[in-house]
Amino acid sequence: MLLKLTLVGASVLLSTLAARRFGHGMGGTIAGLPMIVGPIMGFVLLQETPAQASAIALATLVCLPATIVHVLGFAWCATRFRWGVALLAANVAFLSLGAALLALRLPPLWACAVALLSPALGTLALPRRCEAPAVAAIPRAELACRVVAAMAMAWCIMRSAGVAPAGLSGLLLAIPITGNILPCFTLPRHGAAATAALLAGFVRGLLGFAAFFVALHAALGRMPPASAYGLAWLAALLAALALRGLTQRARRAPSAGQVSASSTAA
Repeated sequence: MLLKLTLVGASVLLSTLAARRFGHGMGGTIAGLPMIVGPIMGFVLLQETPAQASAIALATLVCLPATIVHVLGFAWCATRFRWGVALLAANVAFLSLGAALLALRLPPLWACAVALLSPALGTLALPRRCEAPAVAAIPRAELACRVVAAMAMAWCIMRSAGVAPAGLSGLLLAIPITGNILPCFTLPRHGAAATAALLAGFVRGLLGFAAFFVALHAALGRMPPASAYGLAWLAALLAALALRGLTQRARRAPSAGQVSASSTAA
């Protein structure tokens, strides 16, 4: 528990510092990457057999589409409602879809394919937004509140999962903590555009999250655990960067088309 609480606090801290320096989108991308479960999987590899670690990686992938739905629910609600309504709607959507996915018991290949496809589809389904500020003015007091709130939420989830039935415990442990905390602070202070940028970055990071666990699941048993772990982190970073480049080109294309149309009209 102490390890996970420390990793949760560190993830929120790094994400917020990145947002202050590079903007909300970059902060969201870092939050979406496996900053918490990635190091935990490193310890799992030291304690468990490769087959057991591979099974854990696959189980983690099953609930990833529910996390994408959580992000979409918060992003769309943030365009009309306050953060409390968005938070409630996002978590109801997550728990509902997560329970359905666990009941489906998808084959491993299908689970990996759906996990990789979900972030790309989620990027297309996010609401269109105005450009958010290039940097985020986040005071130190808010930074501290974010870290404390994230660690408190993580503690509550882990304590609740310990007494809940097995299926519900798995869903509770899969709840995106940074995906809950960061937009709740971003929306009231920085507005809907900044929240949309944050969540778009979060989805990019989740593609890295999916790539990490797909690569780990596929590589374990075929190469040494240390090599599989390193390959998983490389896949996560490359996937997040690739999706960021694609979304940037997609946003520039309509702008170029509008400029060309204006020139022709003139």
